[in-house]
Amino acid sequence: MNTRPTSSRVRTAIFNIWQGAITNCHWLDLCTGSGAIGAEALCRGAEVVVGIEKSTCACDIIRQNWQKVAGQYQQWQIIRGDILTKLTCLTGWKFNLIYFDPPYASKLYQPALELIAQYQLLDTQGEIAVEHSSHGWLAPTIADWEICREKVYGSTGITFYRYRK
Repeated sequence: MNTRPTSSRVRTAIFNIWQGAITNCHWLDLCTGSGAIGAEALCRGAEVVVGIEKSTCACDIIRQNWQKVAGQYQQWQIIRGDILTKLTCLTGWKFNLIYFDPPYASKLYQPALELIAQYQLLDTQGEIAVEHSSHGWLAPTIADWEICREKVYGSTGITFYRYRK
């Protein structure tokens, strides 16, 4: 009850946009919530899915669900804790696709994106999708990254970042 699942409209849009990049990708799901995004990434052929979620109860449910949908050769991990602390545990990892959906009113956007850049968690050819309110959004500026597309679905906005070309 405490999670805010991404609407099916937004989830469908994300997977349509990234459809050619999901198979065999390494996917990072930040503020995993219900785990639906990571589960869908597994169902669509992601090789590795890692989620970070603060809620112990949500993590237990995500573990059960991801275990059910993951194939024999897929790897997945759910990490419980604050993303600003737990991102440092991923040093050395590279993710092709990162989905970041914090509580809209949180102050996590800038510091989390800066940590992703600092620890070079995004593959040089990868993208990050940041879910946010479509009202009053000021996209954080991250050195060496550019906004490659922005989408609005009602009250939800998605801003996509990649390395500057």
